Amino acid sequence: MDDPRALFDLTGRVACVTGASSGLGRRAAQVLAAAGARVVGVARRGDALADLRNEIGNAAETVVADVADRSRIGALVDEVSSRFGSPDILIHAAGINTRETADDVTPDGWDTTVALNLSAPFFLSQAIVPAMKERGWGRIVNFASLQTTRAFPGGIAYGATKAGIGQLTRAMAEAWSPFGITANAIGPGFFPTELTHAVFDDPGRAERNAAQTCIQRNGRMEDIDGPILFLCSKASGYVTGQVLMVDGGFTAK
Repeated sequence: MDDPRALFDLTGRVACVTGASSGLGRRAAQVLAAAGARVVGVARRGDALADLRNEIGNAAETVVADVADRSRIGALVDEVSSRFGSPDILIHAAGINTRETADDVTPDGWDTTVALNLSAPFFLSQAIVPAMKERGWGRIVNFASLQTTRAFPGGIAYGATKAGIGQLTRAMAEAWSPFGITANAIGPGFFPTELTHAVFDDPGRAERNAAQTCIQRNGRMEDIDGPILFLCSKASGYVTGQVLMVDGGFTAK
């Protein structure tokens, strides 16, 4: 038997992580770099990306861009690929939750949510997949949510996009896995990120969410490390079209 640790070694791989300026996207970039990958972080905030680049060092480069701008997808892929080469790994962590109730959803809020949470992962993947096909190897990781299958107050637009991510992930697998490209999604529970600050700013609400899990606590940033590394490495070579819930058992109850 080969050394099982080699299954998780990303030396020589190139990863692109959207939403890398903060939260779980930033954590994913750090984990992949620690596993040997060269990482290109993409986000709109250049200062936060610069901090990430300084933290990781020479294994990281950054691109300031709005991944929801569909007219710039081709230019974005060219810029990302100019850093270390075309990505072998693509993680879609960029996202937004406007928290508008069903009665208060605006057309702009709806369109912004769909463009970033659902359209961007597809069109960016579509543009990068041809190079993955040429190599016969690729990893795409989308970000699903508790709201992929659950309805939360003030989450109708966000929940619709995250339900869409579940089906998008399966459809990506059907289309591209015959070429050696796996497509999976991670569904995080409640983690302390910018996107969930409204939850963690309310200690009572945070405690109620923790009580809903089987593990009886909310997520810690390190809880995402293993799932990310698994889905981006050789270890998950026969896993595709799946949504892996990393939620402490929230959706099991």
